[in-house]
Amino acid sequence: MLGRDVVYEYLRDLGTEYLFGVPGTNEIPLIDGTNVAGNDVAYRPCLHENIAVGAAMGYARASGKPGVVELHVTPGAAHGIGNLFNAYKAHVPIVVLCAQQHSELLLQEPILASDLVQTVRQYTKFAHEVRFPDEIPLALQRAFKEALSPPMGPVFLSIPWDFTLAPVQDGPPRVTRIGRHFVGDRREVERAAGQLASARSPVVVVGDGVGAADAWAEVVRLSELLGAPVFAESLQSYMNFPNDQPRWQGELPQTQETMQAVFEGHDVAFLCGYNAQAQVLVYRYALGPLIPPSVAQVYLHNDPREIGKNGYGEAAILGDIKATLPLLSDAIEADPSYDPDAVAARERSLERDGRDREASLKGFVQAITDRPGEEPVTGANIAVALAALQPEMPAPLMLSNEAVSDVPAYEAHIHYGDPASYFFGVGGSLGFSMPASIGMKLGAGAERTVVNVIGDGSALFYPHTWWTARKFDIPILFVIENNREYRTLQAGLKALESIYQWTPAGDAWYLRLDEPRMSFVSLAASFGIEGALVSCLAELDGGLRQGLDVVNGGQPFVLEVLTDQALPKPPPPPPHLTLAPTKEDQDEHVDARRSSYLGPA
Repeated sequence: MLGRDVVYEYLRDLGTEYLFGVPGTNEIPLIDGTNVAGNDVAYRPCLHENIAVGAAMGYARASGKPGVVELHVTPGAAHGIGNLFNAYKAHVPIVVLCAQQHSELLLQEPILASDLVQTVRQYTKFAHEVRFPDEIPLALQRAFKEALSPPMGPVFLSIPWDFTLAPVQDGPPRVTRIGRHFVGDRREVERAAGQLASARSPVVVVGDGVGAADAWAEVVRLSELLGAPVFAESLQSYMNFPNDQPRWQGELPQTQETMQAVFEGHDVAFLCGYNAQAQVLVYRYALGPLIPPSVAQVYLHNDPREIGKNGYGEAAILGDIKATLPLLSDAIEADPSYDPDAVAARERSLERDGRDREASLKGFVQAITDRPGEEPVTGANIAVALAALQPEMPAPLMLSNEAVSDVPAYEAHIHYGDPASYFFGVGGSLGFSMPASIGMKLGAGAERTVVNVIGDGSALFYPHTWWTARKFDIPILFVIENNREYRTLQAGLKALESIYQWTPAGDAWYLRLDEPRMSFVSLAASFGIEGALVSCLAELDGGLRQGLDVVNGGQPFVLEVLTDQALPKPPPPPPHLTLAPTKEDQDEHVDARRSSYLGPA
C-alpha cells in the first residue's frame, strides 16, 4: 500500500467525503488518490489556500466530521494561516496535509521548502513533519485523534511528497476516539452550585463551548433555575443560546467600559464554555478588568486553558458541558441556599424585559420596513427580509455571516434551529465566510439552505471562491452588503478618536471603496454565476426570492445589495435586570448601559 492510499483509508474510516486544496506538483500523487476506485473521497480544488482551509472549516462545522485540506509547501501554509487561525480560535477540527519537498533534498534548501511545522505551530493543537514513510499511519492516527478530542481544533502534518508514493506497512486504520461526555468533578460541581444558588443577581455568559456541545436545552434549564439574563461572548462563532428566549440579551459589547457596565449590579457570573474573553480594541489596566472584581466568577468548560484564563474562578469545573450542566442544575435546586421566591421575582422582571424587547424589536422592524421603497437598504433590512422568507425555504437556514457591522441584526431577527445554524469568524481574520459556505453546503447537503452574508470589503478577499461554487454547482446564496467602505474600520476610527482624543492628520480615504466602483454582479458573471443588483428597499424582497429560487434549483447565486449603514438608527434597547428585586422595587428595571440588541447604533 502506498502512503497516499493510507490517507484515504483513514478518511473513509472517519466518513470524511471531501478533500479541499490547491494543486501543486508535490500534491499530484495525493490528489490522484481521489481517482482510485473505492476511496470514496471527492477532491474540491480552490483557487487560493485560504479558501481551501475555510471550506474545510465549514465542512467540519456542518457535517460534524473532520475537514481535510491539502496545502502546497511554504506558500500554501502561509496563505492558509488566516483561516487556520480562525479554525484554532473557533475550535474547528480540521486536518491540514502539507506536501513537503522531496525528503532527500530538504537539507539543500530547495525551492519553496522551509520548516513548515514552525510556520503553523502556534495555531494548531498538534503539528508534525513525517520522518519516514512507515510513520504515516501513526502520524495520521494521532492527527485525527487530536483534532477530534475535546477541545477540538486544527492539526497539521507535513509529509515529504515522495513518501506518498512509497510503500507503507499498515494495518486497518484506527483512530482513537476519546469519549467527550466526561462529567466534572462532583465536589467542584457542589461548590459551583453553592455560589450560584446563593447569588442575589446572577448572570450567565455562554461561549462557543456551549454550541460545540449542542447544549442549548441544558443551559436554558440552568438559566431558568437562576432567573438570570444570558449574554453570549463577543463575536461568537456558534449561536450559543436560542435567540427567541426572553432572557437572551445578545452578545457582550466590545469596549472595556460597556462590558464592565453589563456586569454592574451582578454578584455572580456563570461563564459557560467561555472562549472569546477579551474581544475589545483597547484595554487600560487603570480602568480595571473587563469583569469587575466584585463579581464572583464560576466556570464550566471542557478546555482547562479557557477556565479562569483572565480572571479568578471561585469555582472551576472541568467537564463536558452537556453532560455536566444537568448535574449542576440538580445541585443548585438541592442547595439549602436556593430561594425559589427570589428566582421567581427575577423571572418576572426578565419576562417583562423580554416583552419590552419584543415590542421594541417589532417597532424597529416596522420602522425600517415602512420606509419609502426608493430609500437605501440597511443590513438590518436584509436580516428582517431573510427572516420573513425562512418559512418558505425548503430546508432550514444555515447562515455563514461576515457582515461584521450587522452581527446584532443577524443574531436578533433570524430564527436558528440549533447552534450550528450560525457560523461567524470569532478569530476575526477576514475572508472566511465565502470559503466556509462552500464546505457548509457540501457538509450539510440538501438538509440546509446555505446563505452567506458578507460585507464588500471582506468579499474582495476571496471572490475566486465563486470558481469552486460554479465548477461544482454548489447552491449557495451569496449576499454582498456593498456600502462602498470598510464600515467596521470606520467604527474603529471613531473608537480611537473617542478613547484617545486623536484625529487623523488627513482624510481617511483609505477606508472607502467608492472608487473605482466594484460590480460584484459582473464579477460573479465572469465566473459563470447568475446575479442581481438591489439598489433600494423596494427591490430587496424580489432579489432575495430570485436568489433563493436559483439556489433551490441547484445553482449558486450572487445578490449584491447597495447598503447605507447610516439609516436608520435603531431605538434604544429596553434595559435588563441586574439587581435582585426587593419587595419594594421588584417592578423596577436597572439600566446596565448595554449595547444595542437590535442592530448597529
